[in-house]
This record gives sequence, structure tokens and C-alpha cells, in this order.
Amino acid sequence: MYRILKKEKLSKEVFRFTIEAPMIARERKAGQFVIVQKGGDFEERIPLTIADADSEKGTITIVFQAIGEGTHRLAMMNEGDAIENVLGPLGRPTHIEKFGRCVCVGGGIGVAPLYPIAKALKEAGNELRIIIGARNESLIIEEDEMRALDPELIVVTDDGTRGRKGVVTEPLKELCESWKPDFVVTIGPTIMMKFCALTTAPYGIKTLASLNTIMIDGTGMCGGCRVSVGGETKFVCVDGPEFDAHEVDWDNMMIRQRTYSSYEKEAHHRCHLETGIKEGEA
Repeated sequence: MYRILKKEKLSKEVFRFTIEAPMIARERKAGQFVIVQKGGDFEERIPLTIADADSEKGTITIVFQAIGEGTHRLAMMNEGDAIENVLGPLGRPTHIEKFGRCVCVGGGIGVAPLYPIAKALKEAGNELRIIIGARNESLIIEEDEMRALDPELIVVTDDGTRGRKGVVTEPLKELCESWKPDFVVTIGPTIMMKFCALTTAPYGIKTLASLNTIMIDGTGMCGGCRVSVGGETKFVCVDGPEFDAHEVDWDNMMIRQRTYSSYEKEAHHRCHLETGIKEGEA
């Protein structure tokens, strides 16, 4: 059992849990993830990147958005409740070295898993610039944590309610031209990561993307998380979750991601009806 020690609501339907998991906290490295099951073995398996960990306290932090039924059920849990299964750490950790000048680009919920990578890059002696973005001010998360790593943090919103009005690729292009980074890492919506890759490609900048595909078992057995990278089939759970962003077949990945979108929308609406919570107020 993995007890929830702290529950925080970061935005409309985005939650941060601090969970008691000493063995995972001790072994976890930046970029790795866990699979969470609220109840028994027949409950939905939810892959979530480890947003932070404290090996001394024996805790890990996960951040998730209530979208489908599984994440809604998870969001209804409270401090003191126990999650039955947390499997991890899984996936290959981020390769951290002193690249020189690094830019970290996060969008929406992707800002949370970007934080430990940005922190590790800075601790390795890299110069660091960070860009975070969301549709509007209410969806910006972990701004203070990111600003502590980069006092010149760039915040971008689609509607201009926080920071610059626009999309993250605009300041990214500016940095590519004026600051000339050696390495870029991006985590967020697939369409955002695709255009980050398209932005850095003309400058020949090594760019890493953390992929958020459909995933079931997390051990490479089911093949649900397969993606095409450089013309080869890869499995995000065991070969990733991070890949060369210039080699990913983004269009194919986006088609596969939409497989269960209608079921997610139905579950999202049903969960709000069952709980009596208006949509957007969870």
C-alpha cells in the first residue's frame, strides 16, 4: 500500500499527490515513471511520470489531470488514503551531462515531469533557460518551482492572461537564434512537442521529447505504446519515454493517441454526473 501524504489541487482538474514510496524514491532518476492502480489488479493502470522524489523522506510526487474514469477516481482520493499498487521506477532515465546551454520547454501538465529534468540539468552545471506554456493562466502549474531554477523563466499563454501571449515555439525560436542552445528537451501535448522539434531542426540542435502514448502494462509486453522513431518501431515504456524529437513520427503517434478519445470524453462526463461536480470544478 502506498499512502497519500499530501494532496494539492494545482488547477481546474490537475492534482499533485505526495506518496509514501521509499523504495521507488531511492531508485528513481529524472525522466522515469510509475504505473498507478487505485485499487486491485483489475483497476485501470495509469502511467504517470515521477515529478519529484525525496529519498530521505521516502516519498515520490505525481501530477495528473482528471480526464478519463481512472484519473477521476484517483482524484477523489484524499490524504491518508492508500493506493494499492504503484509500480516503478519504469522507463529509461534522462541522460544528463554537461551539454552547455540547455532549454527546457513544458506545456500544460508536461511542466510537472519537466521539473526534475530541468533540475538535474542545472545541477550538472548547464546554463539553463525554461519556457512553460498553457491555454490560459488557470492552467499554468509549477511556475514558482521553475522560476527558482531559471529567474528569467518565460511564461506563455494562448490568450495572454499570463506572461506572453502566444505559443512556446515563439520564444524557443528566439532563443535558438540569439542564445544558441546546445540541447533542448520538451514535454507536453504531442502537437506542441512536434512543433518544438520543427522549430529546432533548422538549427541542428539536439532535441529530446518525452512521449505520452497509450500504455497498458509498462513492461513492453502489450505493444500498446509503440511508436515509430527513425523508421523503427519502439516501445515507449521500455525504450523511452524519451526519444530524439527529430526522429519521431508525430503524425502516426497522434492518430494512435486518439484511439480512445471518445471513451475518455464519455467517462469524463459520466464521472462528473456521478459525483455531482460540475465539469471544470473538480
